[in-house]
Amino acid sequence: MSAETFIRRVWIDAPADEVFRWHAGPEALQSLIPPWERVEVAGESAVEEGAEVRLVIRLGPLSVPWIARIEGCVPGRSFRDVQVRGPFARWEHEHRMEPAWPGACWLEDRIVYKLPLGPLGRWLGGGLVRSRLERMFEYRHRVTVEALAGWQDARRLRVSGLL
Repeated sequence: MSAETFIRRVWIDAPADEVFRWHAGPEALQSLIPPWERVEVAGESAVEEGAEVRLVIRLGPLSVPWIARIEGCVPGRSFRDVQVRGPFARWEHEHRMEPAWPGACWLEDRIVYKLPLGPLGRWLGGGLVRSRLERMFEYRHRVTVEALAGWQDARRLRVSGLL
């Protein structure tokens, strides 16, 4: 069975390195989890080569651990989280910050995934997973755009010594 690919892009009025810095911040991961998802961040999460991100997913009375390793980290431009243990047969999520011009970039999320149970898993859950990803990344991109909306104003205040 071949893997599925999910790609979403959003324009952000902030430079790529600032978008990367925000994603690497201590509060970013928690703020990117939609309120309807029953997911908890277990421990600290760092965006640096080899770091592990630990999540706990609540499925009814069950708790499913999800561990991902940060790989391919290019500070200011991209990083990948690759599932080490979790609910998917394969999960590789690449976060790309592509400079467009000074002060703006494209944020692209590219996920390559396989559901467990082969063709049966794809038949049973393929549509559900795809629709959940659509909804989740609509939320995540909105949160990211809003979090970085005041970037230019804050930078002006820092440069002028007022912040």
